[in-house]
Amino acid sequence: MAHHQSIEAVGAVEEPVAVHRKRKDDAEMDITPMIDIVFLLLIFFLVAATPDQNTAVELPPARYGGGVSVQTSVVFTLANRGNDEPAAVYPADGVVGDPLPDDPEEQKRAITSAVEEGFNEGKIAVLVKAERSVKHKDVSRVANAVGAAEVQDVHLHIAVFEKD
Repeated sequence: MAHHQSIEAVGAVEEPVAVHRKRKDDAEMDITPMIDIVFLLLIFFLVAATPDQNTAVELPPARYGGGVSVQTSVVFTLANRGNDEPAAVYPADGVVGDPLPDDPEEQKRAITSAVEEGFNEGKIAVLVKAERSVKHKDVSRVANAVGAAEVQDVHLHIAVFEKD
């Protein structure tokens, strides 16, 4: 019988012993709201801060290019007319008076004579001011007319300005 008991003991399936452990509480915290508040404070201080005028930065002068005096230059202003019309050319600093004629040959004669007169009066440069929306071909047409003037050492300066 002893032999029989050992077979019976081998064939018996015992239930595993269940070990109950205490669950740990989640120690993690959601920090998303804290990050939002930090960014809001940062933005607030950046916007609300007044810069100190004593610490203003002095920028160095430009290496290439310099100022051009309107008093010592013959000035032409090009204004955009819209559509596909050529730009209006004014023989002045700004859109003042009547523009030069639209006919390319008449316009060229008027520009060359204005440049020659200006150089005879002691002007030393030509300044072509164009609105930002003026096409390059219009600026080039005026620059070619300036180059056709019979004066020595023409210094041509081109400027772009924003329309008021």
